[in-house]
Amino acid sequence: MAVESLPPLREVVQQHGLQANKAFGQNYLFDLNLTQKIARFAGDLSAYTVFEIGPGPGGLTRALLTETNAVQIIAIEKDRRFIEALQPLTEIARGRLQIIEHDALKVDLASLAPSPRAVIANLPYNVGTELLISWLHQVKEFSQFILMFQKEVAQRLVAKPDSKAYGRLSVLAQSLCDVDIVMNVGPAAFTPPPKVSSSVVRMRPKSDISHVPLKELEHITAAAFGQRRKMLRQSLKPYLPALEVLNIDPQKRAEDLSVNDYLQLAQQVKSSNTAL
Repeated sequence: MAVESLPPLREVVQQHGLQANKAFGQNYLFDLNLTQKIARFAGDLSAYTVFEIGPGPGGLTRALLTETNAVQIIAIEKDRRFIEALQPLTEIARGRLQIIEHDALKVDLASLAPSPRAVIANLPYNVGTELLISWLHQVKEFSQFILMFQKEVAQRLVAKPDSKAYGRLSVLAQSLCDVDIVMNVGPAAFTPPPKVSSSVVRMRPKSDISHVPLKELEHITAAAFGQRRKMLRQSLKPYLPALEVLNIDPQKRAEDLSVNDYLQLAQQVKSSNTAL
């Protein structure tokens, strides 16, 4: 039996009573052309384990099986209702697909499979950013991410200085990864349609991130963008000596500094052992 022989996703949802749960941030993608396109953004995955978070009824899962040559696909699903509905896919996959019932926020993905690893997922809206931050802390364990977020979050990930969307998430993501939006998806593509548009983001960890002091960077960006309307002399008051060493004007505001400025500031703070 092939994936193409399975019942349409809408039938699977109806048969198993799998109405989307707003509490879990669920919105289904039934358009197989769309899910196939998302899967293909990853390119050659012949040596990879691919992690999918929140497979739901399995739309993207089907595409990962048919459109990628990944050695293994591990789908992590928190909602027990979907486990039975996904079983026909595991049978067809002949060992390539593993379904794990668990909360992705509590799973160490790197411990489940050897490298190289990739994450390809239509992330639940309510935990997408939190999941990404947790993966950034382990970014060396992954080769790439193809992730769907709310469009607003995607724009924050790629935002440049002096823009409204530029913020803490922009700095953290761009310090560690090359980030670009590869596709926008309107609400009508989902069931039920959300109130916002979505975007697919491709993130590829940079080759050398050993110079990124992530702990310091998190503290500094939290302080700066937590009071983004204030001048740095107020929002980053504990770090004024570091600003002076780097010749950064303390009258600037958080959005005026580049990603590299924040990196240098975090490095200076770390080297000077400034209390966080």
